Formats: sequence, C-alpha cells, structure tokens
Amino acid sequence: MRITIAAVGKMKTSPEREIMLRYFKQTPWQIALKEIDIKKTLESAARKKAEAALLFDACADCHAIIALDERGKALGSAALASIFSGFQNNGQSHIGIVIGGQDGLDESVREKAALVLSFGALTWPHMLVRTMLAEQLYRMHTLLTGHPYHRV
Repeated sequence: MRITIAAVGKMKTSPEREIMLRYFKQTPWQIALKEIDIKKTLESAARKKAEAALLFDACADCHAIIALDERGKALGSAALASIFSGFQNNGQSHIGIVIGGQDGLDESVREKAALVLSFGALTWPHMLVRTMLAEQLYRMHTLLTGHPYHRV
C-alpha cells in the first residue's frame, strides 16, 4: 500500500512533526507527505480553487482520494481499516489523502473523493491533524495484520 498525504501548508520542526515521522517509520506502507503552499493574498474562494488544483496534482497517480473535512463521515478505526482493505482488494494500492488549508477544501475536492472523512465535530489544528492521521495509518495497518496495538 502506498499513501500520499497532500496537505496545504508547510510543517515546521515541532514535537508534532517528530511524532508524525515516528508513526511513518513504524508503518510498513510507503507514505509520502507532499506539502503545498499558496499565496495568502488570494481571496478565500480563489485560494481554495488554487489549493485544489495543487492537491489534485500531488495525487495525480493515486487510485483513490480521501478528503479530510469537518463535514465528512466520522468513522471508527476498524471501519476505516476495512475501507482501506477494500481499496487493496480492488487493486487500489495507492491512496491519496488530502488536508485543506485554513479555509477548508474546495467543493471539487469533496466531490472527487472516494471518501470524505472527519476526525469528529471538533476543530483541529491542521498540523496536528497530520500527526493524528499518521497514528491512524499505523493503527489501520496493525488492525489489518492482527497486531495487538489496537485494543477494543
């Protein structure tokens, strides 16, 4: 399984980044983080459209896209692992996961996504979402391989 995480904004050196990288190393899947940046001078709608184009470019060779968005489905870890297993079983071995910027995702991203996923009703800092996603990727791998990391 290959995962491309396409995210708006550059993550600086921080404890969150170190935790994210640690989970990436623990997960045997090939995970690439592609960070994009857009000029803040653009008006919100124009910026979201420009970000969408760059996010799509970053995931151009992905077989399916998952969009992280507050309006998405809130799934449990086992349900999400099951979806990833379905991707694998259908030959979709390269999954793109997109994280929008400060104004969220353009509607075109949500429309194209195979799954629009929410990390709950709370609002999370975008940089922390990357760390939470890294942990969930590791957790999904352990669920799919029967490792005892995930406990019910």
